[in-house]
Amino acid sequence: MAKIIKSGLSQQARFQADLEIQRTVEQILREVEAQGDAAVRAYSEQFDHWSPPSFQLSAEEIERAMASLPPQVLEDIAFAQEQIRNFARHQRQTLQDLEVETLPGVVLGHKHIPVDSVGCYVPGGRYAMVASAHMSIVTAREAGVRRIVACTPPLKGQLPAATVAAMAMAGADEIYLLGGVQAVAAMALGTQSMAPVDMLCGPGNAYIAEAKRQLFGRVGIDLLAGPTEVLVIADDSADAEMVATDLLGQAEHGPTSPAVLITTSKALAQETLQEIERQLQTLPTADVAGAAWRDYGEIILVENEEEAVLEADRIASEHVEVLTRNPEYFLQRLRNYGALFLGPQTNVAYGDKVIGTNHTLPTRKAARYSGGLWVGKFLKTVTYQKVSPEASALIGTYGSRLCALEGFWGHKAQCDLRVRRYGKEVAIH
Repeated sequence: MAKIIKSGLSQQARFQADLEIQRTVEQILREVEAQGDAAVRAYSEQFDHWSPPSFQLSAEEIERAMASLPPQVLEDIAFAQEQIRNFARHQRQTLQDLEVETLPGVVLGHKHIPVDSVGCYVPGGRYAMVASAHMSIVTAREAGVRRIVACTPPLKGQLPAATVAAMAMAGADEIYLLGGVQAVAAMALGTQSMAPVDMLCGPGNAYIAEAKRQLFGRVGIDLLAGPTEVLVIADDSADAEMVATDLLGQAEHGPTSPAVLITTSKALAQETLQEIERQLQTLPTADVAGAAWRDYGEIILVENEEEAVLEADRIASEHVEVLTRNPEYFLQRLRNYGALFLGPQTNVAYGDKVIGTNHTLPTRKAARYSGGLWVGKFLKTVTYQKVSPEASALIGTYGSRLCALEGFWGHKAQCDLRVRRYGKEVAIH
């Protein structure tokens, strides 16, 4: 039976925090919908101390931002975007339009049609989240989205040049230096200066995730991608240095980022506790990572690999890293995760930044019912039907009886009309 070696905040404490976030987001959305640009500007001043003449960047501002960067930075961004573009392109090729004759004269099909417009949120704040521009904008462009709007907050009162460059290189049509719930609200609801989009995508903190949740239905969303999560599954073949490094590497995202270890080794569990404390002494982001580990870090001791699978599927983490002798065991059996990282040669940072898989992934147990962002999220799979006169008479006969069975007399009339009309045509021929 699983044994908790270290636990974080109680579920009740987390629930209370969620309630406060919900109320704050509700107010911001209400005011942006009512006041438009005025509310967006007021909240930008309040939260980011940012109120430029225009939040939308001009072509000249984008060019200056790109020119300010070393060539190596632009080359690195281009390399990462090509990996993401390449994988997205291969994913898109798996989605084929379909047309099939299911009965003589009955032709059914489906088409994959891209969403018309998408708003991509690229987080900022403490870090310049350059990679999030690749993940959302490149993927939307590969899916065939016509209009891509991208928003990112200022970084300590300045234009984040690398992020802006990544947005432009990825193919954004409109770039706004605007962050927080007010940015998400502006994209979804529209303002006097920004036309609304059909869909929102991109990761963010708990406020961004809550804003997307409340806006869902008014617009589409990719998924609820809130504060990042990492789960490491390890046995006694793993070493504490790697486990601790990979846990803290995600915990540094923010003070509410869960970092969990499931292990079959009591010795590794104890060594990892000590190693985390040691690394926090020198980690430059220890103030954030340490708080996340203190409040949201967990270590769970299990008896065997089978129990590790059960616990991992219960947690349904965004990222699951497998540091065991036989990672394939978990690839074949795990069901609830956003992305899987198999073996010590890979890690979550590769997926977050450069390798090609998307880093916008389900959090807070959403991996039970959703995968991560990919080209398919930007495509609407729509169906159509084409029917010959003979087939219409046949289908109408069955349809008429089934409609009567349910009491849908208007529906029955549609079927009966086709039977009368096309049944006669068939008889004439």
